[in-house]
Amino acid sequence: MKTPPIDLQRRRVLAGGAFALAGAGLPGLVRAQAASVDLPIANGHRQLVAFPEKRPLIVLTSRPPQLETPFEVFNDGLITPNDAFFVRYHNAAIPTSVDGDKHVIRIGGNAVGKPFQLTVAELRSQFKPVELVAVNQCSGNSRALFDPRVQGGQLTNGAMGNARWTGVPLKDVLARAELQDAARQVTFNGLDEGVMGGGDFVKALDVRHAMDGEVMIAWQMNGQDLPMLNGFPVRLIVPGYYGTYWVKHLSEIEVIDKTFEGFWMNPAYRIPDNDCACIAPGTTPAATRPIGRFNVRSFITSVADGARVNAGQPLRVRGIAFDGGQGIREVAFSVDGGASWREATLGAELGRYSFREFSFGFVPERGAYDLRVRAFNRSGQSQPMQALWQPAGYMRNVVESVKVTAA
Repeated sequence: MKTPPIDLQRRRVLAGGAFALAGAGLPGLVRAQAASVDLPIANGHRQLVAFPEKRPLIVLTSRPPQLETPFEVFNDGLITPNDAFFVRYHNAAIPTSVDGDKHVIRIGGNAVGKPFQLTVAELRSQFKPVELVAVNQCSGNSRALFDPRVQGGQLTNGAMGNARWTGVPLKDVLARAELQDAARQVTFNGLDEGVMGGGDFVKALDVRHAMDGEVMIAWQMNGQDLPMLNGFPVRLIVPGYYGTYWVKHLSEIEVIDKTFEGFWMNPAYRIPDNDCACIAPGTTPAATRPIGRFNVRSFITSVADGARVNAGQPLRVRGIAFDGGQGIREVAFSVDGGASWREATLGAELGRYSFREFSFGFVPERGAYDLRVRAFNRSGQSQPMQALWQPAGYMRNVVESVKVTAA
């Protein structure tokens, strides 16, 4: 693959838009007010706001920015445009100006033989670049749909996106540091800073995972430099794993000889340590483990819940499915609420970490229809018909219901 050209003197600043919403956001962060939307959840009235480099997105919070992709975007194609890609920060002290030419990634820790540092230009020129199409999904995607309701950011189904990432394998960078036999985990830190609560946002992967050849340090998404709010100038890509591991504005990598116990690994981002990663509402898990790979998900994208369609005319329904890396083997569909199932048609595969399109058609007579889809990956894993519950509101993947009326 040809090495992408290095764009020198690149400084990205969070500014732009028509005007600022006074007092609502970060210093130097200018947004354009657009419109509002009513989501199908309690207290679901939200603003649609155009942040820098973004089209109007659904605002959960502005300090720090938590922006959800309007769901209709996912019907426009398998690749999520950069300006529509969701945004999730934990700390209010995010960088508002980064000089891409001066940005440095420091690689060290007590389990390396040769600590060193890299500029972005050196990362792009001294290692062989690779490309990978992969979904980034927030751990709390769909949290607002849990019943009983759980604490945390009340997101619907738009905290996900699929992009073509360009960067270098993390293992190639770590090889230069000469990992020692004692190496156990690798930690990752970015430019955002903790000012309260859980403190600095630092994540960790086991060494074997970090060296698998798929974890990547990326500087481009969809052929362009990363948007500022998606991690400019470089971010970590952890294919098949929830977005909590995809550290933005990556600035420090440390290889350590023990299990990292920082707040954002323990107690945060833990799931029940059982087969379903679930418990009964009102109970407490006996044990927990760090959240890991995606489970299987599928969504109808071309028809909205509550839509009216034409009776007696063919209806073609489209959607997307994905999982944590096994790849989608089959999608089944039902038009009668799950009483009967048939096989949908799968579209082209862009890679086992990507969204995969499916479609099906039928001719509705007059009346009500309950459309459902259920995906299966190559390991035979699928989706539950009844939603599983957990106190943190992670990993929702129930078979969704889209009710339409033909008239």
